[in-house]
Amino acid sequence: MTHFLAFLGVAAVVIVTPGPDTALTLRNALLGGRGAAAATALGVASGQAVWTLAASAGISALLEASRPAFLALRIAGGLYLVWLGVHSLWLAWRGSPELRRAGGRPRRAYRQGLLSNLGNPKMAVFFTSLLPQFGSSFGSLLLLGLVFACMTLTWLSAYGAAAAKAGDVLLRPRIRRLLDAVTGAVLVALGVRVATERR
Repeated sequence: MTHFLAFLGVAAVVIVTPGPDTALTLRNALLGGRGAAAATALGVASGQAVWTLAASAGISALLEASRPAFLALRIAGGLYLVWLGVHSLWLAWRGSPELRRAGGRPRRAYRQGLLSNLGNPKMAVFFTSLLPQFGSSFGSLLLLGLVFACMTLTWLSAYGAAAAKAGDVLLRPRIRRLLDAVTGAVLVALGVRVATERR
């Protein structure tokens, strides 16, 4: 029980620390409101569930050990975040409500959250280094990873709902365009960092 409580504490700190998934949830909350934010959070949690399964089965350790595969995943994940950031910058420049509504569709937001998380090679490193500290069997690793994914879903959904509510207050086009520009720049910076950062 003590190990599990320690895991919850570590997981909570990691989850609330802003990163690419948080930035993407904020972006989609501003684009499509609470539904898009929740769909993004569900996509991120689904990606974490996949990483959990991979870590529990030892697959993510193989990926981490394979330099070319890890590099390819890192570059692909970084480019995807850059593409999302450029899209946000385009919305800021263009200011088109039609594009904003299209970008905030829940199905698209879910897919973006899933791909953003799966394209982040740090998740492979994270799950293979964190989970074994608190569990050793396939079942215990799987349980811990799924708890982590559920905590992430809860946090990002609440964060996204708060951002969407604040976004409803900030409906003036100039403010929305500024927010699009800021989140776009953050996503581009995070994408470049993911793609170029050395292990």
